Amino acid sequence: MKIALLGYGKMGKVIERIALERGHEIVLRKSSNDTFEGLQQADVAIDFSVPDSAVNNISECLASNIPIISGTTGWLEQYNEMVALCNEKKGAFIYGSNFSLGVNIFFELNAYLAKMMSHLKEYKVSMEEIHHTQKLDAPSGTAISLAQGIIENSHYASWTMETPKDSEIHIEAKRIENIPGTHSIFYDSDVDQIEIKHTAHSREGFALGAVVAAEWLMGKKGVFTMKDVLNLT
Repeated sequence: MKIALLGYGKMGKVIERIALERGHEIVLRKSSNDTFEGLQQADVAIDFSVPDSAVNNISECLASNIPIISGTTGWLEQYNEMVALCNEKKGAFIYGSNFSLGVNIFFELNAYLAKMMSHLKEYKVSMEEIHHTQKLDAPSGTAISLAQGIIENSHYASWTMETPKDSEIHIEAKRIENIPGTHSIFYDSDVDQIEIKHTAHSREGFALGAVVAAEWLMGKKGVFTMKDVLNLT
């Protein structure tokens, strides 16, 4: 499989190493100011860039009939536009707020726990996410996905980073040097606390998941998620 890397920072370099270990070839390594020269040689593209570049990267791939995996967060206000473009071009597209295989299991655990807790009004839910200081968006895309999983399975209506109302989930975002990503969900009552937590030890889990998703997407058409890749639907 020939891969175009759109975004060649720390994540891009880890994805490159894992892709090469799995027998794939890198045909384009694009940093923010580089051109798309070489994209047409690719079988698939993997985008781990920055919010300002993601939409352009995804659009270019869909217009060029290149399947695209995007793990860039912070641009989701334009997600529906990319879905529409993918459908228009009959392309293939996966966006994931987190490609870690473990985190995607954690998403399912989070939704199941939210459903179990939904009738226990004495518990108030809150979240904490911790990432490295280079992360540009806050809260993380993973935290937003987790919050959405709770909202879909409970009485909560939205999330906030401010003082929460009764219908809001409070998210605290911390930025600490050399933390790949930690997400914790707390259910607090006057008498006890329930906590579930996912801790990433390195970027390798995200990178492996992205390469696995790229392998899975080959030959398919449509808009998919990691639920489809991992057969969690």
